[in-house]
Amino acid sequence: MFLFSSSPRLAKERTGLMNFAQLAKLVRKGLPVHTDSRNVKEGDCFVAMPGTTVRGIDFIPMALYNGASCIVAAEADRDVIGPEVEDKAAVCYVPDTADALGELAAEAFGTNDIQMKTVGITGTNGKTTTSYIVEHLLSASGLIPGVLGTISYRWPGFSVDAKLTTPDCWAIHELMANMGQADVDAVVMEVSSHALEQKRVAGIDFDVAVFTNLTQDHLDYHGSMERYFESKAKLFTESPAEGKCCVINHDDHYGRRLLGMCENVVGYGLGEPVQDIPSLCGRIKESTVKGLVLECSWKGKSWEIRSPLVGEHNALNLLAAQAVGICLGLGCKDFRKLDEFKGVPGRLERVENELNLDIFIDYAHTPDALMNVQKTLKALDFSRLITVFGCGGDRDRTKRPLMAEAVARFADVAVLTSDNPRTEDPEAIMRDAEPGLEGCPHVIREADRTAGIRKAILEMRDGDVLLIAGKGHESYQEIGTERIDYHDSRAVMAAIAEAKQ
Repeated sequence: MFLFSSSPRLAKERTGLMNFAQLAKLVRKGLPVHTDSRNVKEGDCFVAMPGTTVRGIDFIPMALYNGASCIVAAEADRDVIGPEVEDKAAVCYVPDTADALGELAAEAFGTNDIQMKTVGITGTNGKTTTSYIVEHLLSASGLIPGVLGTISYRWPGFSVDAKLTTPDCWAIHELMANMGQADVDAVVMEVSSHALEQKRVAGIDFDVAVFTNLTQDHLDYHGSMERYFESKAKLFTESPAEGKCCVINHDDHYGRRLLGMCENVVGYGLGEPVQDIPSLCGRIKESTVKGLVLECSWKGKSWEIRSPLVGEHNALNLLAAQAVGICLGLGCKDFRKLDEFKGVPGRLERVENELNLDIFIDYAHTPDALMNVQKTLKALDFSRLITVFGCGGDRDRTKRPLMAEAVARFADVAVLTSDNPRTEDPEAIMRDAEPGLEGCPHVIREADRTAGIRKAILEMRDGDVLLIAGKGHESYQEIGTERIDYHDSRAVMAAIAEAKQ
């Protein structure tokens, strides 16, 4: 998958205790490191990572059976591991194995020595769009960008579809090392709350950290909004780099809270800035179906951006990207190049069709994201808004009626269907969401997503706009334990073809 090949293994006999400096030196010389015991081969190192449902130390016997010569374990587990493991391999005890893995990855791939700026973007909504805008801004300014995000991991000459918004720690360092080999000037990384909680970005020093917003999502994992916020805040309060710049949305409640926790801050927003915090301020002068005219001001200088992006939420994304540019030394002449940015796959993406119907697909899958994208379309003088949406299975159930409420607040017609039902019954998911649709003028209920999109298109009249929300760029649907080949845009085109007959 990646450009670097594996280093030769060191199959020396080692038992007893090993300090971390000794281990780091061996990794620098080529000792392979694994966190999955199934991948361990003779002479390798196994790191027993903490887990949410299983313990890494439970897989040490398998790692030893496969030939591990070195085990990295938490100091807190020393009594559990004991002499039995120390008699079979060298054991390195560390305060935190996730942090240790980041340090070892940095040693293995030399990421600390790469002269490349690192931008981390976190928040519930807007990470992907902001990363694309920053990528365009850097490229248009003569720099070479690399991106690790929800849609793909890419840089000039290389691209691979993303399996996770933020890959695992070892993969991040390997990808960054390959970017360094390709002379990338700056890596733009979407950093999820899961990744921050699990320390997947351990060993990475961020030069710029960006906070877009925080709204309800992932509470099945974090448990509460407070813990969710604390996970996001780690990007700003941890992963330090000398002079790290913190770019924070001052329009967001949690953003204003975060402003008081950070130094070297650049705020941004459409509303009033926080007193004594330097802020990039924006004002929407024009907002139509054709795009935005955004007036921007920073420290006495003003300029305009004429963008084909639609809606207030994209005005904030444009401001966030420019604030990153400010931190990286760009100026208003560079920012005018954003006029040429065309958009992001699956983010309020228009589906061109032979019937000239106004149809958009968007990744919105949280109550706040649904509110924003519908408010955007509702403000553009269409006759009616028809919204297709569903809720993910095996995820936060409390979010389902809230998503439906968000749809009911703006949609003239709501089509309740499936998203990624996973191992849950689609009908049960829909029943959880239905109470939130009370008050919506017209509700269509269809568990099959393709059929739901077909019914939505048949419902359209002259002047209507159709929003298909939830999956955006995704090219699959998760049903049961399988990923089925699927894309909203293909479902639209099939329905259009059928409607023409």
